[in-house]
Amino acid sequence: MKPLLQHLSVVLLCLTVMGCTRPDPPAPSAKPVQPSVVANGQPDIQTMRIDASPSLPALTLSARVTYAEDGYSKISSPLPGPVLDVRVKLGQAVKAGDILMVIDAADIARAYAAYVEEISELGLAERNYELTKDLYDAQAMSLKDLEHAENDLNRERAEFKQAKELLLSLRVPAAELSKPLAQQQITSRFELRSPLTGTVVERNVTPGQIVGTASDQPLFTVANLDRLQVVADVYEHDLSGIRVGALAAMTVEAYPAVEFPAKIAVIGDVVDPATRTIKIRATVSNQDRRLKPEMFARLTIAGHTMRPKIVIPKQAVMERSGRQWIVVELAPGRFEERPVTIDSVTDNQVTIREGVVTGERIVLSPSSINHLAASDTSAGGA
Repeated sequence: MKPLLQHLSVVLLCLTVMGCTRPDPPAPSAKPVQPSVVANGQPDIQTMRIDASPSLPALTLSARVTYAEDGYSKISSPLPGPVLDVRVKLGQAVKAGDILMVIDAADIARAYAAYVEEISELGLAERNYELTKDLYDAQAMSLKDLEHAENDLNRERAEFKQAKELLLSLRVPAAELSKPLAQQQITSRFELRSPLTGTVVERNVTPGQIVGTASDQPLFTVANLDRLQVVADVYEHDLSGIRVGALAAMTVEAYPAVEFPAKIAVIGDVVDPATRTIKIRATVSNQDRRLKPEMFARLTIAGHTMRPKIVIPKQAVMERSGRQWIVVELAPGRFEERPVTIDSVTDNQVTIREGVVTGERIVLSPSSINHLAASDTSAGGA
C-alpha cells in the first residue's frame, strides 16, 4: 500500500503543476502599415500626394499636305457662253484681278439691252408725270389722272432698278453703269478674273469651248503655294496634349532628312463617328516650293502642355448631380469635398484640368469617408 500511495502522490503532484502552468501566448503578428491619415473613429483612409506628371512623349501622326483653306480658289464661269480667249497657262503666276479668260456672254447683251430700254421708259414716265402734275395744278387734269401718272413712274423706277441689278449680278462694273449712257462701253465680252494672288495649278478650259454654270468641274484653280497646310487625324486619348499654337515638325518621303517647321492652327470641334478621331490642321511655310499638295507626311508634335498635367486614379473621383468631385485632405482628420474639371479619362486614370493643385493630398476612396466635419471643411475652404 505504501508504494502505491507514493505513486499516486507523484501523479497528483504532476497534475497540480500542469494545471497551474499555462503555455506562453503566441507572439503578436507584425502591425500593418498605417495609412497617412486616420479619420476620427473611422476606418483607415488612404491618400496620395498630387504631383505633376511628366510631359507627354512626342506624338507622331500620319498627315497629308494640302492647300491652306484661305489660300486657294476653284474658279468657274458665272455665265454661259463660248470661250473667246484663255490668258493664262498651267503653272503661271497671277495676281488678284488678272484676267484668266474671256467669254462671249449673250446674257450680258440681253440684260444691257433691257437696261437701255428701261432708261428710256423711265425718262418718258418722268416727263409724263411732270406734265400731268402741271396740268393738275392748272386744274386741267383730274386727281385720278395724276395718280395714274405717279403709279406709272413708280413702276418704271422699280423696273429700271431691277434691270440695273441684273447687270451688276452679271459682273458688269458699277462704275461703268454710273457713266452717262453715251459713254458706257458694255459688250457681251465677259472677263473672268482671279480672286487672289497665286499660281494656276489647274486649268480645264480651251479656246472655243462652251462653258456654263451647271458644270461641277472648275475651269481654273489658283493657289498660294508659299504657305500650305498639313492635315492629320488625332485619337481622343491623344488630344489633351495638343494646343493651338504648338510647334511641330513635319517630314515627307521626298526629303526624309529634312524637318519642316509647322504650327498647329486649328483643332477640330467634331469627332468622326467612324474613326473616333479629330482633325487638326497646321500651317507650314513653303517659300522654296519643295512641298507639294497631296504629299503624304508625318507630323511630330513634341510632348508639351501649356500647364502641368495632373493625373489621378479614376477611383478618387466621384460623380454627383452631374459633376465630378474629389476629397482633399486639408490636415490630418480634416477633409474637403471639391468639384473638379476633367480633361480626359484613359483606362484607370483621370487628367484634371481644374480643382486641385500639385502638393495637395487627395483621398483615394472617397466612399470610405462617412462624415466630413462641417467646421473643418469650412475652415479649410477659407
